[in-house]
Amino acid sequence: MPELSHRRRLLVLAICCMSLLIVSLDNTVLNVALPSMQRELHASTSGLQWTIDAYTLVLASLLMLAGSTADRIGRKRVFMAGLVVFGIGSLLCSLAPDLELLVVFRMVQAVGGSMLNPVAMSIITNTFTDPRERARAIGAWGAVVGISMAAGPLAGGLLVESVGWRSIFWVNLPVALAALLLTARFVPESRAPKARRPDPVGQILVIALFGALTYAIIEAPVSGLATILPFAVVALAALLGLLWYEPRRIEPLIDLRFFRSAPFSGATVIAISAFAALGGFLFLSTLYLQNVRGLDALHAGLWMLPMAAPTFLCAPLSGRLVGTRGPRLPLLVAGTAMTVSSVLFAAFEAETSDLTLVIGYVLFGIGFGFVNAPITNTAVSGMPRAQAGVAAAVASTSRQLGQTLGVAVVGALLAAGVGSSPYRDAFVPAARPGWWVLVVCGVAVLALGTVTSGRWARGTAERTAERLQEHEVREAAGIRPETPDRAGGSPVARAEEVPGNAHGACTNASEG
Repeated sequence: MPELSHRRRLLVLAICCMSLLIVSLDNTVLNVALPSMQRELHASTSGLQWTIDAYTLVLASLLMLAGSTADRIGRKRVFMAGLVVFGIGSLLCSLAPDLELLVVFRMVQAVGGSMLNPVAMSIITNTFTDPRERARAIGAWGAVVGISMAAGPLAGGLLVESVGWRSIFWVNLPVALAALLLTARFVPESRAPKARRPDPVGQILVIALFGALTYAIIEAPVSGLATILPFAVVALAALLGLLWYEPRRIEPLIDLRFFRSAPFSGATVIAISAFAALGGFLFLSTLYLQNVRGLDALHAGLWMLPMAAPTFLCAPLSGRLVGTRGPRLPLLVAGTAMTVSSVLFAAFEAETSDLTLVIGYVLFGIGFGFVNAPITNTAVSGMPRAQAGVAAAVASTSRQLGQTLGVAVVGALLAAGVGSSPYRDAFVPAARPGWWVLVVCGVAVLALGTVTSGRWARGTAERTAERLQEHEVREAAGIRPETPDRAGGSPVARAEEVPGNAHGACTNASEG
């Protein structure tokens, strides 16, 4: 990628943030519209879960494929294709006649969405090469999530009350079109120096793992053990298959060597925990405000502002702290605030009092505002720039997987707790196990933020970066990359020349 002026870099950042805005708005707006969709489409609690999880599930399954494909054929090209598919999916969602087709069209949306966020983050990483400047750019990127959380409930509530829930998908169309035109004009094309090979087996195993696990969790309260057990077995078999197969590939879909870095592994689990908490929090809050308190969509959106505003304000502050002091302080603040917020709901029924409800929302907003920037920065820092797309895609996959699991687990616990009881009477006690799950997520963020941001963790990151860099040098020299030892599974180097590989590596390096 050619060196860009400061103004051009900021413009590229703004364009990439537009893609994050429509994807983030889609989730926050949809949550406010859930009760209206439930009434019009006669959906059950599990049906509402699928309208969210069908999207996040497909997104999580395809993000790594999109990241590696963008590194191979061009980030700008894949990014523009994602904007087109996302816009078409949004239009189809607004026309869905029933719940089943709505779920299908949400999956079409997700195919487009998978080409946006990880690719945009890769573009940002390759545009902002200075570590401090990149941290500030990632902080601005995280602030967009706060904007979507602030604008989403209000815009969604206003649209649902004045036009109907279908109009929430129309918001994506002008933003996607504007981002598409600006990308074509101002974003330079870039790709990795060496193209990565496709990994169809790994991709199928990822889809099987995420899909089977999510189905088993969501359907557990309404289906018998005999129904969900095969899906649980498929999920376990897919996980074991990934752990066995991926290290044996020269260019795997999931490069398990990344996880030798404690900060990268910690960022992955923190992302899953934090976004599981977000998914469960929004799901429970929306249903409570509208179905229990009886608020309309607009007033429910206003009630969620105490959560959205701190997220918007804290995200850029978190980015600056990561750039100047590292990720530990933002992660400690995030874990503490999210844990205390969830404890208020789990142990003290904070939703039953206006004051404690607002305090719980503010604390959760602070925690989520601080958590995003350190996740992203830790995931891509120290990794070779040639693999920025894959590293960013792993972080994005962790976020979407976390949100998928959060909605699935919390929704399943809620459905099991409510059962056949009157909804308004049973909701608060039925939601309590879900809030305790969110407490566990907050504690995980706090503990892992402490353990994976110290001197020992930084040492593992440095050693991992050295190994990855050595691996790239060996590839460029035409030497066969590390392959796993058959007996113990540990990598051993083979100093064999790959026919024709040296020439291909040099060609690709010149293109980068």
